[in-house]
Amino acid sequence: MDLGIGGETALVVGASEGIGYESAKALLEEGAEVMICSRSADKLKAAAVALEAATGCKVRYFAADVTRAEDVAKLQAWVAQEAPALDILVSAVGGSQRALFGELDDAAWYANYEFNVMGTVRTIRATLEPLKKSARGGRIVILGAAGPRMPYPHQLVSNVHKAGLIALVKTLGAEFQPFNIRVNSVSPGRTMTSLWTKRIAALSKERGVPESELVHEFSHEIPLGRFGRPEEIAPMVVFLASHKTSYVTCQSVLVDGGIARGLV
Repeated sequence: MDLGIGGETALVVGASEGIGYESAKALLEEGAEVMICSRSADKLKAAAVALEAATGCKVRYFAADVTRAEDVAKLQAWVAQEAPALDILVSAVGGSQRALFGELDDAAWYANYEFNVMGTVRTIRATLEPLKKSARGGRIVILGAAGPRMPYPHQLVSNVHKAGLIALVKTLGAEFQPFNIRVNSVSPGRTMTSLWTKRIAALSKERGVPESELVHEFSHEIPLGRFGRPEEIAPMVVFLASHKTSYVTCQSVLVDGGIARGLV
């Protein structure tokens, strides 16, 4: 299927690894010109080299921490120079902190809010003018989580903040309609990214049990019986960023192996 994005320009934020990296790769494979951003300059450069080797396509990159307003201002200037008209923005920024309510002080709440919400808000603000100039209409795809649909235990801040992202998508999709910009999000379930590998390693040490046992434990309630892989999430990101979904906006699409079983 030709998704119609060949030659279009995309920016993927949070692209040094995981779902962001795989989304950048999938966009390149569809013929898009891709720019990537992440906070670690070393990891970002390595990702760009790997993407170029895998796809044969040139990748431009810029290191910025989108939880820092001053970094986002620099990113904004770079994008304005590199891509005065931007067709696709993918924001793959966020994470979670495993903790109970009583273990979270104000600083933890605010730090996670910066990571899970404000990083994306700042990125959209910084790229809005280039997105308005897209010849066929800009598209924003935000990486969220399944947690708001089925709140995970011990992941309170992520559950709350990722619910806010769903509200952001609903609101901006309507507000940006006059600019011909569609806004959607992808809500992954348990996906084997570095967040989960680190968490499982820490829990293995804490409980004194093999990591494989923990993977089985966390997979048990997933109807498909296993964790997802980043490359299984990326196709939905690219599909929503394509012209095949021209009548889709304000939506948060679950790619979660069936773990979120609510009807809405």
